[in-house]
Amino acid sequence: MIEVQHTLVHEDLLEENFVCNLDKCKGACCVEGDAGAPLEKSELKILEEIYPLVRPYMTEKGIETIESQGTWVRDSDGDYTTPCVDGNKECAYVIWENGVSKCAIEKAYEEGKVHWKKPVSCHLYPIRITAYPEFEILNYDRWHICKSACAFGKELKVPVYKFLKEPLIRKYGAEWYDELDNAVTG
Repeated sequence: MIEVQHTLVHEDLLEENFVCNLDKCKGACCVEGDAGAPLEKSELKILEEIYPLVRPYMTEKGIETIESQGTWVRDSDGDYTTPCVDGNKECAYVIWENGVSKCAIEKAYEEGKVHWKKPVSCHLYPIRITAYPEFEILNYDRWHICKSACAFGKELKVPVYKFLKEPLIRKYGAEWYDELDNAVTG
């Protein structure tokens, strides 16, 4: 682990390669799994506020899910997550473009309707954060559906932390990212 300010960064984020390859995986990370996307407590109010602006981009099933469950839920572990269609299918915010799952929130962001891109856990994937009162641990979440992203990253020689530079800066700031990059590159 590398210590950067108030975080511990697992070496896998520095050594493993990763570049999303939506042509291959079709955005399966937004569809598969046993719960919605993890949410930070500060994101709950944001989801409630932007929902009316994101709603026009959503699928009918996604809207029905939000209308019945709310813009966020607590999973079986008591953690905050996005709701899932039919309990355990795709995230309620999933939309489909040319057979690829995408995010209605991100679509609204790209079109200037909202000023929040999407939950930071989605933006950071395949990094998963374990938060403790004094620090956070950043780990690499290996999932078989990302096999093509690993191969593509290896082909392009892009480490996980470089692929996720933008969301890491969004979460921790440019100074934090520079400190991490300097620790890696010397």
